[in-house]
Amino acid sequence: MWRGNPTFRRVHYNQISINTQPLRIFSFKAPEGLEKKDEPKPKRYNYLSTEEMRVILLKGTEWPGTGALLDNKSPGTYICRQCNSPLYKSSQKFESGCGWPAFDDQIAQNVLRLRDEDGRRVEIVCANCEGHLGHVFEGERFTEKNTRHCVNSISMSFVGEGEDMPEVIKVDKK
Repeated sequence: MWRGNPTFRRVHYNQISINTQPLRIFSFKAPEGLEKKDEPKPKRYNYLSTEEMRVILLKGTEWPGTGALLDNKSPGTYICRQCNSPLYKSSQKFESGCGWPAFDDQIAQNVLRLRDEDGRRVEIVCANCEGHLGHVFEGERFTEKNTRHCVNSISMSFVGEGEDMPEVIKVDKK
């Protein structure tokens, strides 16, 4: 049995001695006037899965024909998966055969067009959070508007007609 000071002991491991002492935990009260105020928490975007992060944040692409919203024909609104900003109406969706949901128009001012890094395509991103949506193509004559927004299903959520729209999340970009 070990004998000696119960708050201090010497342990020997292969000729090396290590001094150990019990851990003491103290709690302190904040000085008056420095107590934590009930401040609103900073807003954060919606939680994203690993695959959603790969597509939305790292500008990836989901496999064609695999998206959950590809065959959706219900009336409603397609919103950004990351920030809930409305992007497309179901009336703007059409069947293009490309393997991703296709739209011939967007909700005004909610989708931005940027020159893609490869210089050949035009990337589309959410105007609010700049999350990657897909690419836009013009001149294919699929519709009268002659525009095809080719969007990753994983970049969007769907809110059916008559359902409450979630609040758009706006985060300060400091």
